[in-house]
Amino acid sequence: QLQLVESGGGLVQPGGSLRLSCAASGFTLDYYTIGWFRQAPGKEREGVSCIRRSGSTNYADSVKGRFIISRDNAKNTVYLQMNSLKPEDTAVYYCALDPTERLCYEHSHLPHNFWGQGTQVTVSS
Repeated sequence: QLQLVESGGGLVQPGGSLRLSCAASGFTLDYYTIGWFRQAPGKEREGVSCIRRSGSTNYADSVKGRFIISRDNAKNTVYLQMNSLKPEDTAVYYCALDPTERLCYEHSHLPHNFWGQGTQVTVSS
């Protein structure tokens, strides 16, 4: 059964760092594009970053220079290193998969089972 599980969220002070993990089971992650998304209270889900099978990446303007996405195919896991965190980064972070690269531009087409359950990130002093 295809499953994604996020971890690594928590409470951090502004300027701090966290590393989120997205562990895959039931499939081989390196055949897919993987994306990180986030949703803050009262806001729509937005794309944060994606990494293609080739290893090429996209980042939202709001996180460029602060976040780094990477994948470890041997561990079947994708990471999101988040540095210089700001209060506006507070949200539930989700990972998702797509057999195409479309996920790097939109996510409405993804079925429910292509998403993880989310991990809360709170940036506050």
